[in-house]
Amino acid sequence: MSIVGSFSLNGAGGSHYPILEANGFSVRLAREGANLYTENDLIEELKGCVAVVAGSEPYTPRVLKANPQLRVIARTGVGFDAVHLQTCDEMGIVVCTTPGVNHHAVAEHTIAMLMALGRGFPKIDHEIRRNEWKRVAYPRIMGQTIGIMGLGRIGQAVATRAVGLGMKVLVYEPYPNKEFVEKWGLELVGLEDIVRRSDFLTLHLPALPETKGMFNKAMFAKMKPTSVIINTARGALINEPDLIEALQTGVIRAAGLDVFAVEPLPTDSPLLKMENVMLAGHVAGLDQESHFDTFKMSAESIVALKNGGWPKECVVNLKGVTGWKW
Repeated sequence: MSIVGSFSLNGAGGSHYPILEANGFSVRLAREGANLYTENDLIEELKGCVAVVAGSEPYTPRVLKANPQLRVIARTGVGFDAVHLQTCDEMGIVVCTTPGVNHHAVAEHTIAMLMALGRGFPKIDHEIRRNEWKRVAYPRIMGQTIGIMGLGRIGQAVATRAVGLGMKVLVYEPYPNKEFVEKWGLELVGLEDIVRRSDFLTLHLPALPETKGMFNKAMFAKMKPTSVIINTARGALINEPDLIEALQTGVIRAAGLDVFAVEPLPTDSPLLKMENVMLAGHVAGLDQESHFDTFKMSAESIVALKNGGWPKECVVNLKGVTGWKW
C-alpha cells in the first residue's frame, strides 16, 4: 500500500483520510516530537512516502533528493514558498496547492487583527493583567483608510469586509479586476500613495524576487506614525529587523503578524516582548471550513494524479510538461 505523509496540522483525523484510504493509500503521521522544520527530521519522516499532505515545512533540495520516491507534494494552502520548485521540476515531483478554499478565513483573521490593534490590543490586555487601569481613546475604525496590497481572492475578501466596516479602501494591484473595484467603490492607487495614505496597511502579495523585503526601513519611513501594518501573506515581504526598529522608535504604531521570516518564530525575537505587536502562528487561513476543504482538495489532487489525471488548477510547477507518470 502506498504511503502518504500527513504533516500539515500534524494530528489524527481529517477529510483526507477516507479519500486516500478508499484509493489504496495508507496515511502516516509524523512521529511525536519530530521537528518538521528541520531538514534531518523531515527527511526521516518522508522515508517511504510517495506523497505528502504538506504544511509550511521546508522542502529543500537536500530534503527532496533524499526522498527520490516522492511523487506529489500537496500543500494545504495557496503558498508554496517552502518548496524548492526547481528541484521538484528536475525530479518530476508535482507540487499542488488548494486555491479558492481559505480566502475567507484569511480575510477574517486580517480584520480581527485590524480591529484589535485599532483599539489598542494587545497593550490594553497586558496592562490590565498588571493591574494598570489606563483609559486611552483610540480612533474609530469606521472612516479610517485601509490600504490593501494585492487584490486576489484574499484581498477581495478583505475589501468587502472593510467596506462593511465603513472604511475607505485603497488598493494596490498591477492587474486589477476593474469590475470588482467599481462595484465596491475601491480606489486604485500606486505604491507610494497607498503607503503614505493608509491608516492600516494589509499585505496580500506573493513572495517574489521583486516583493521580498519590500517593506523595509525606507518604506516604513513613508508611512504615517499612527499607522498599523498587518501581514497574513508571506514573512519574506517584510524586513523584520527594520520593522522591529520602526515599532520600537515610533515610526509606525503597531503590527499584526501571522507570518515571519523564520518559522517557528525564534524564542529570542524582540517581537515576542513588544506590546504593540499582535502575533499568530501562520494560522490565518485556518478555520474549520477551510481545514476540511484544504485537506479534501489535497487528497483529491493526489488521487487524481495517481489515476492519470492532471488537476491543473492546483498544480503550480512542471509547466509545459506532458506525459507525466506516477
